[in-house]
Amino acid sequence: MKNVTDSFVSLGHWPSAGSFGVNTDILATNPINLSVVLGVLIFFGKGVLSDLLDNRKERILNTIRNSEELREGAIERLEKARARLRKVEMEADQFRVNGYSEIEREKLNLINSTYKILEQLENYKNETIYFEQQRAINQVRQRVLQQALRGALGTLNSSLNNELHLRTISANIGLFGVMKEIID
Repeated sequence: MKNVTDSFVSLGHWPSAGSFGVNTDILATNPINLSVVLGVLIFFGKGVLSDLLDNRKERILNTIRNSEELREGAIERLEKARARLRKVEMEADQFRVNGYSEIEREKLNLINSTYKILEQLENYKNETIYFEQQRAINQVRQRVLQQALRGALGTLNSSLNNELHLRTISANIGLFGVMKEIID
């Protein structure tokens, strides 16, 4: 045990080049190291999180724009289909004597194709909404997990006092001494 302590003490007496040196005082360096690491994480993590949220917002806006463009295209096709339907109905009046059944078939085909297009667009919209909901749910789950981990870390840090810290260090130093005796 004394040999391990002596080796730590001797680390503090190493000559240093210029202003560089090794600080072996564990109690003084841990808070400094933790504060530096937390500061770096907060400084750089804030930008990353902001970028992720901006990217997510941009993707959602692009999806909405695409859906709106598809909707406008569908409305335009629907208007064209309605105009064509009106035209077919006018022609039906003119050619009623010659081929009323043929015009009715054309009308039904037009209506069926329009309903199929609208049904496809409705399915696409529902799939897009479901996909975005799942993505949002997954993001919320990740954020909740991160917050839970932060809370657990905060609880651990708040319950770790100086006495417990010193006892843990003493126990570890004792284990090193026992290991050294076993090795010798």
